[in-house]
Amino acid sequence: TDRPDPARARPVYVISVAADLAGVHAQTLRTYERHGLVEPARTPGGDRRYSDEDLDRVERVTELSGQGINLTGIGRILELEAEVDALRAELDRTRRTARAQVDAAHRAHRRDLVPTRQSLVPWRHPLDFSHQQGGA
Repeated sequence: TDRPDPARARPVYVISVAADLAGVHAQTLRTYERHGLVEPARTPGGDRRYSDEDLDRVERVTELSGQGINLTGIGRILELEAEVDALRAELDRTRRTARAQVDAAHRAHRRDLVPTRQSLVPWRHPLDFSHQQGGA
């Protein structure tokens, strides 16, 4: 499954390195931060530290900005994308749970079934009169 990689969340890049890696100016990163589009970690001294996940987010912001979407719109898009991701994960968990429950129910019903060859009395449809002797 798609489990988060803790190493990608580790804040290791100073702003100048993060800007170089993201292909933007350091001031752009500060602007994105002011608009809540990226939230770098802070050292005890207050310096920003960016993770690979932060850089992925900066890349997405830059992509959307290049499409002419303003920063407020980008913020809303990112919120909705996160919500969709969370709902997909919940749906996947629900489907797995439902499948497990259906499988368990099928296994339980199979144990309760008796093959027709082992039946004590042959079954006949109630409207099937062919087995009666004589006739009208």
